[in-house]
Amino acid sequence: MVSILSVAIGAGFGLIGAVFGSWFTARRQDRMWLREQKLKAGVGFNTAVVQLIDYLRETRLSDDGAGANELAGRMQEARSALCLLCDDDTVGLADALARRVWSSRPSEGRDELRAEHRETEDLLRRFTHQLRQEIART
Repeated sequence: MVSILSVAIGAGFGLIGAVFGSWFTARRQDRMWLREQKLKAGVGFNTAVVQLIDYLRETRLSDDGAGANELAGRMQEARSALCLLCDDDTVGLADALARRVWSSRPSEGRDELRAEHRETEDLLRRFTHQLRQEIART
């Protein structure tokens, strides 16, 4: 009788260990997936923003629909993914950066363009830093 009780207790502990182990593994895989998705969305957003900024330096967004619209679409798609996956602070910076890019005015004077470009780059750095911190916490 004592040996059956010992076997039952051992089996119970084994079962508890297996359940806890599978829960822990599933949770870790979920965090890894979320981290990977945030990274992909962040890279896509940063890339589209930088390419769109470079494009807008040369022409107005409405001047050539194909190139600009494709870049804007990629930026919006990545921004949508960030909205679904990231914290409010990161999403707020992504929104501010997108608004800043949309409000770019290539026809302004040289000094205004430089100041605007510096502000946009600073916002891009802040967004990237915030996203990097968020991914590290995930």
